[in-house]
Amino acid sequence: MASKFLNLGTKLLNSTKSLVNWTPIRRSGTANGRNWIGTRQKLLAFGALTGTAGLLLYALDASVEASSDCVHPPKQNWDHNGVLSAIDKEGVRRGYKVYKEVCASCHSLQYIAYRNLVGVCMTEAEAKAEAEGITVHDGPDDNGNYYDRPGKLADHFPLPYPNEEAARAANNGAYPPDLSYIVAARKGGEDYIFSLLTGYCEPPAGFSLREGLYYNPYFSGGAIAMGQLIDSEVVSYDDPDVAPSASQIAKDVVTFLKWTSEPEGDERKILLIKVIFILTFLTGISYYIKRFKWSSLKSRKIFFMPEIEAKSKSKNGGDKCPK
Repeated sequence: MASKFLNLGTKLLNSTKSLVNWTPIRRSGTANGRNWIGTRQKLLAFGALTGTAGLLLYALDASVEASSDCVHPPKQNWDHNGVLSAIDKEGVRRGYKVYKEVCASCHSLQYIAYRNLVGVCMTEAEAKAEAEGITVHDGPDDNGNYYDRPGKLADHFPLPYPNEEAARAANNGAYPPDLSYIVAARKGGEDYIFSLLTGYCEPPAGFSLREGLYYNPYFSGGAIAMGQLIDSEVVSYDDPDVAPSASQIAKDVVTFLKWTSEPEGDERKILLIKVIFILTFLTGISYYIKRFKWSSLKSRKIFFMPEIEAKSKSKNGGDKCPK
């Protein structure tokens, strides 16, 4: 398929060259005609070049996808992927628990503060209690000394390691990425993260792994330093109706990471609905006012009748206007 688009793009590019170099045999007799012919050639050339560039970019993307060194994640039906669909707040609450008990030991959420949890998956009192569970090294005070204090709502989630070197030393040289925007930063979004968490398996025959690496077909290269952490009953949920299976746990933590990637997603959807409604109303009103105001001008007719003008002049004794 990519080769077909490349061939088509080459043909369009050759036709564009012929359009640019084409000169009409029968020239127009006026300057306006010559200008129109030149403008038309430029527009045709610009359109052909734009189409060729689009086809080449699509073919390049398709060829890169075909030559990828990992398995493409299957498409999942996420409940929050719709203009009229909100994110599952209960899923965000469960996903936060999964992150706190499983992921927080290696991965950070440095761009998310505890105040962001209020009204989404926790009350203000619950978020304050969560924030007070961490210790923040703050200062200096009035005497210039640094001190430790309990966390508060304005504080961001703590870092699991003091710096990148310490993180690599604790993970066999691999650096655990920050998860604040991981869903938006990875191609495939939620589908990729979900497949990565649930896609661990035994390596195929002939595939060698270094010590400390694990095989995951959805990861680039197949060898990943993170082991399989998501498993059935790795966490316990407060809701007895939700079974803590591996797929459910992965779904909840992916839902939580989707929210961290776009905390204001639901507000944007509500704003979009309001904008569409208001624009639709204003467009209808504007069209009606335009038709109403211009109806008298568009429907009137102006006639020139010389006999009436001559009769009026003869009745008034000619044109007596002062010169």
